[in-house]
This record gives sequence, C-alpha cells and structure tokens, in this order.
Amino acid sequence: MTASQVQTTTATIASAASPQTRRPLVVMDSVSKMFSSGTLALSNMTLTVNGGEFVSLLGPSGCGKSTALRIIAGLGDTSSGTIDWPSSRINSKGLPEGDISFVFQEPTLMPWQTVFGNVYLPLKLRGISKASARNDIMATLATVGLRDFADAYPRELSGGMKMRVSIARALVTKPKLLLMDEPFAALDEITRQKLNDDVLRLWKDTGITVIFVTHSVFESAYLSNRIVVMKARPGRVHADFPLTTSLDRDAHYRTSEEYRQACENVSNMLLEAIGGEEH
Repeated sequence: MTASQVQTTTATIASAASPQTRRPLVVMDSVSKMFSSGTLALSNMTLTVNGGEFVSLLGPSGCGKSTALRIIAGLGDTSSGTIDWPSSRINSKGLPEGDISFVFQEPTLMPWQTVFGNVYLPLKLRGISKASARNDIMATLATVGLRDFADAYPRELSGGMKMRVSIARALVTKPKLLLMDEPFAALDEITRQKLNDDVLRLWKDTGITVIFVTHSVFESAYLSNRIVVMKARPGRVHADFPLTTSLDRDAHYRTSEEYRQACENVSNMLLEAIGGEEH
C-alpha cells in the first residue's frame, strides 16, 4: 500500500471538524539536527501540530523521534530550520511561557521525596508554596488515580504507578502541550494498555495537545487522531495523516475490525518508510 493509498483510506474516516483545522500550536520548519559526532539525526523536518490534537511520531529506533521531541521542548538546538509558536507568548529562551511539559521514557522520580513531593517539584521551581499548591497537587493525583498514595515513596510503587506520578508532575502546571517520549515502552502489556486508556481519558477531559513518541504500530493506532510516520535516519516526515474512528477507543475497540484495519494501514506505511521508498 502506497502513501497516497493510506492517506486516502484514513482521510475517508476523518470528520469534517477534524482537529487539524484548529489553530497551529507549534510549527517545525525545515528543521535539521547534526550532532558533534557527525550524525545527521533530522533532515529538513517540517511539521505543524494544532491545538487539541493527539499526534504520534512513529518510526524505527534511531529515526530521530526523540530528537525532534527534545528540540520542540527546548532541550536541544537545531542545526538549521526554525521552531515557531504561533499561539503562545514567547520567553527569552524562545519557548512558550509555562506551556510545555515533558514525560520521559523513565519516570525520573526523586527517591527521597514522596509522591506529593515529586509532583510539587515544578510548582516549587515557580516559587509556589507547598500550602498554596496542595489543592492542585491532590486534584492532579486524583486525576491519575493516585490520591491515596500522596505520602508513598517511589520505592513503594509499581512501574505503572511511578509513570502515573511522572504524568501527574507534567500535568500539575496545566500545560498546553504534553510531550511524551515512549513513556510506556518498558512496561508490561497489561499496564501499558491501562496507561494508554488513562492518557486518552486525560486528553479528552482536558483538551491538552499531546505529541507522543512511539515505535509501536498498535499503540499509535490506538491513541492518535493523527499519525506522523518518520523515515529512518536522517529523520523526516514520510507520511502525515488523520486517524479517527466511529467507535470508542476501549477494550472492545482493540478487538474490532476497524482497529485491525487501522493497524494494517499504519504498519504498511511504516514498512514503506523503513524501505526508503519515495512518493
């Protein structure tokens, strides 16, 4: 199946009110990244993400997905090209003020702090007192199902619970954009599916924009309303298409023909990208 065929297939199930018609939040324009080692990680990558979208960056390991995410977050510089924020007020570092949160591959929690203390960290860095932050922290913990674990330490939590703490820490500042870098890759399948459901619920409930890095066809087809397939290094966009469904994305959807077809389409597109075909 070619890029144009997959795009036609997915476009036919996209609603007229697709989130892609919303106002652009972040725009990557011809971004390239070469590391000091001489490795060209990204080459002329152009991508626009609109407010309210759930965009998955899908591609093989080493294709530059995480590099692109870190550049958007301001954690790395471009070698060429620009990152623009049309809908945001920009600070002195060229980033939107308080609008971005990042969930890394590992929870990166402070072992000496409680769950409450870990979630409090970004608010503390903003100079907000613990007393003033308490209500927001507890409400955010409730959102991820951890209100009763506020006084627990990371060593007392499962892997899935630690990742929920990391997500709560990212959400407590009420960002416009949530960046997630393969956050569930190291978890067992049951925990991963549960957290996929949790993230989808949070996205729907809050209206937050999500850019989600994954190398899983199944995860991208389940979570996203838009998938960006990247070519192998140097990374750039191979295909960019909407992915909607007439069904609720839940346990029943995972066994539906619609989900199977979506996974097949995305898998074909990924294989095409890895094969290096040009269209």
